[in-house]
Amino acid sequence: MWIADKWKDYTVIDTSGGEKLEKWGKYTLIRPDPQVIWKTEKNNKLWRTADASYRRSSSGGGAWSDNKLPESWVISYGDLKFKIKPMGFKHTGLFPEQAANWDWFSSLIREAGRPIKVLNLFAYTGGATVAAAAAGASVCHVDASKGMVQSAKENAALSGLSDAPIRYMVDDCKKFVEREIRRGNKYDGIIMDPPSYGRGPTGEVWKIEENIDEFVELVSNVLSDDPLFFLLNSYTTGLSASTMRYIAETRLLTKFSGKSVAEELGLPVVESGLPLPCGSSVRVVFGE
Repeated sequence: MWIADKWKDYTVIDTSGGEKLEKWGKYTLIRPDPQVIWKTEKNNKLWRTADASYRRSSSGGGAWSDNKLPESWVISYGDLKFKIKPMGFKHTGLFPEQAANWDWFSSLIREAGRPIKVLNLFAYTGGATVAAAAAGASVCHVDASKGMVQSAKENAALSGLSDAPIRYMVDDCKKFVEREIRRGNKYDGIIMDPPSYGRGPTGEVWKIEENIDEFVELVSNVLSDDPLFFLLNSYTTGLSASTMRYIAETRLLTKFSGKSVAEELGLPVVESGLPLPCGSSVRVVFGE
């Protein structure tokens, strides 16, 4: 398991009964987590004094309750800064477990000894974009949500990267990649964080189990002749790390030399001392 254990502004304090108790900067949140199927004692007093809780509704969806939070605030990961904003469906605008991947590809970019172009697909609020740009890469950030792309620009500005070579695209990822293939544009690193389910701007349906194999094959056509890395993340229960590695091996490493490794991502939990599983990733390093 790859554990994101270098945070100072974020902590998972405890987990129990389908929920996790977290500290985001100076604010404490309780949020649902489907991985937390155990029911341990909630002894920590912060369970009772949290600044906000996200409660699911029996009719679907949910809402923040006992909300004593500001509209937004900023937390740091090293030199990187991110705006945290409680949103619908329990989200805060950041997936802190991804810091383990940020550290990995940032090291590869810094040690490459050459200019690196990165394509970040399904790029959300730009955690990976900011990390890659801070490491010295030029980045193309693609997401179908205009609001998420705006948040990515704000995160880049907070991290002092307003003038960094980041290209922001509000677009359907598949259509964007198809156009890049026609244009002959290539990238040395590719980051993909696709949703389990979604719809494109004109109603196209995306189901990760049905579409990811074909999409990785498509994306392989925008890798440069001397690629550096590929990263694919999944939060879908039915899409295991080993499944993603199989796809990466058959779609990428039949065209390029390299090695792949797939693992769960995790966050340390203070009360138990155990890691909380938070999705999976497959990492490919080319040329090894």
